[in-house]
Amino acid sequence: MEQAVQQNVILRLAVPVPLRRLFDYLPPEGLDPQTLIPGQRLWVPFAGRKLVAVLVDVVQKSSFAHLKPALELIDQTALFSRVSLGFLSWIADYYQAPIGEVYAAALPAALRKGKPADHWAEQWLQLTTEGKGLPESALARAPKQQALLQLLLSEGKQSRTHLKALGHTSTIVRALQERGLVNWSSGPTVPPPLPVAEPVPAPQLSEEQQKVLDSVDCGHYSASLLEGTTGSGKTEVYLQLMERVLAEGRQALLLVPEIGLTPQTLRRIASRFPKRSIAALHSGLAEGERAQSWLAAVAGQADIVIGTRSVIMTPMPRLGIVIVDEEHDASFKQQDGVRYSARDLAVVVARNANVPVLLGSATPSLETLHNALNGRYQHLRMRQRAGDARPPQIHVVPTLREPLEEGFSPQVLRHIGETLARGEQVLVFINRRGFAPALTCDDCGWLADCPHCSSKLTMHRRLRQLRCHHCDYRCSLVDSCPQCHSRSISALGGGTERSEELLARRFAEYPVIRVDRDTTTSKLALDRLLAPARDGEPCLLLGTQMLAKGHHLPRVTLVVVQDADGGLFSADFRAPERTGQLLEQVAGRAGRGSLSGRVLVQSRFPEHPLLQMLLEKGYGSFARQLLRDRAVAQLPPTNAMALVRAECEEPSWAEEFLHNARMFMQSLAPPSPQLQYLGPVPALLERKSGRFRFYIQVTAQNRAQLQPLLARLCVWAEGNKNRRLRWAIDMDAQELS
Repeated sequence: MEQAVQQNVILRLAVPVPLRRLFDYLPPEGLDPQTLIPGQRLWVPFAGRKLVAVLVDVVQKSSFAHLKPALELIDQTALFSRVSLGFLSWIADYYQAPIGEVYAAALPAALRKGKPADHWAEQWLQLTTEGKGLPESALARAPKQQALLQLLLSEGKQSRTHLKALGHTSTIVRALQERGLVNWSSGPTVPPPLPVAEPVPAPQLSEEQQKVLDSVDCGHYSASLLEGTTGSGKTEVYLQLMERVLAEGRQALLLVPEIGLTPQTLRRIASRFPKRSIAALHSGLAEGERAQSWLAAVAGQADIVIGTRSVIMTPMPRLGIVIVDEEHDASFKQQDGVRYSARDLAVVVARNANVPVLLGSATPSLETLHNALNGRYQHLRMRQRAGDARPPQIHVVPTLREPLEEGFSPQVLRHIGETLARGEQVLVFINRRGFAPALTCDDCGWLADCPHCSSKLTMHRRLRQLRCHHCDYRCSLVDSCPQCHSRSISALGGGTERSEELLARRFAEYPVIRVDRDTTTSKLALDRLLAPARDGEPCLLLGTQMLAKGHHLPRVTLVVVQDADGGLFSADFRAPERTGQLLEQVAGRAGRGSLSGRVLVQSRFPEHPLLQMLLEKGYGSFARQLLRDRAVAQLPPTNAMALVRAECEEPSWAEEFLHNARMFMQSLAPPSPQLQYLGPVPALLERKSGRFRFYIQVTAQNRAQLQPLLARLCVWAEGNKNRRLRWAIDMDAQELS
């Protein structure tokens, strides 16, 4: 047995490897240990590789007899505060994730790769002692120098980036330097500048908006659900709450679900706060841009930080409020790696910082609604649309025995034509991309299957491709059946591409704008696609759920949902909830301006009780019925749930691993009314990218029963020697696929 050794300084490091523990190292040779602070990054040797690790603690004793020295210190200052270190360790414990991978996930890619943080250090122009003593009118004969001097006197030091955006040239700066009035210093980075926006004053709040605003106390922690119907002005409430905390010298954090929503949100925030530093953080940014914005947030230089799910792990020293827009959105849950929920972590971040968190949605998730109904969260409501806007009229269009043209009923096509003829806009929602979701042979019944997944290949006729939307396998479109060589090949079903062809043919005089992942591959593509619609000209917007989230298009007066039935008969118990949210969100795009709106929902099962309840009584009654159903079935959010996942190219190995995992867990905690096991069972998408996927579902009355059990399971599972098998714990799982 190894003897514990006493050392003067032992570094306890989070190394980005799939092991749930910290690793002990000696300081780098020749480095003064006094320069080491938790939160710094170091290069370390690990299993023949050189990795970037984060210093979590400095101790004096290790249980290992022989330790390697770290190779090199990367940062002179800490990137993570003590509070942030504790938060990231909590994430690792709660989600049963490798702690080194949690720290890696918290860093932008450039810093994960070891790029020095001072690579993006900003140059700041500041007044010298002599410059501070000058009166504001001292350089009246040199107006450009005078303007810069006045800026520095009134607002303090300025970054080189900001000076360039304001039009102060290097010639003007040099002139002041030669007079001994200013000098440069190196300091924290600033976010890349946003386009200069025209300031927009805050509008008059409605009575409901003002009531919500008065209910959020920015002086301490509170968690609130803002349930506001689409178009009720939730964003304006967000902006005025931000204004409050900014006035107190603190930072505001806003989470949005999709990259596509950030440009319009940034424009609106920049227009309201033109003099504030705003940082955007999402995967659509270049590595350098993202690192620069992250460092600005960490240094406290960014007043407002907006981003998608990973932004929640960004340390912010002056945090004053956390806002999660569209909190119900499934994209806030990470589905691989560290499987965290950004929405749930937002509550933890706010509690740690003693600041309010506001979760906003027109269609709250059942988890958040459950917390609000039980009094854990403050429940705020806004039922009236802002301004003159009125809720749209919703009608179901039965399609079971109707003659359809590429999936559209004659009645729907007639209404589309009439709406366009009035100079208004139409939004058509189809939650399938491509031309058709399947290709078949009419003679022998052959179907084009993905060779790597349990799914059909989607036909993309314009690209003459068959493509798998799960693993991105692609092959050329076939003209004859590969089995019987018949040329009787048919496309089954419809997608956005097929509908686009029909609508462009039927309404040739109006532009058809298709919005899906195939048309929005480039940066800012969604923003450019929607620009003509924002101009107000009559057009047809056609797309997937990317169109359903957060877009304000006041000239859209007709929304068409081509098929409302998909989620009503799914094996996933969350599917009805998501269907209801999606239908309500899509319907909310209609009639957001002064013009009234209509929604036409095509369905083969118009009498389905859940569909009827949603359309007749609204999402609130619909969601409460689902909560009652979940309680009876002992499913989340009434009970806590985790999935133990395994995948392998050989399905029997994954099943055997999970069978043994279940036996191990049952030996520690036998099944009971309070703790139940299901599985191993195949995932809804059993095979993906050539690997077969299975899971065990573990449900308990509370998380306190699950966490110790899962922690013991992780120790057991790390003894697995089959390197071809992958396993993971998915705490608070959102997907069964």
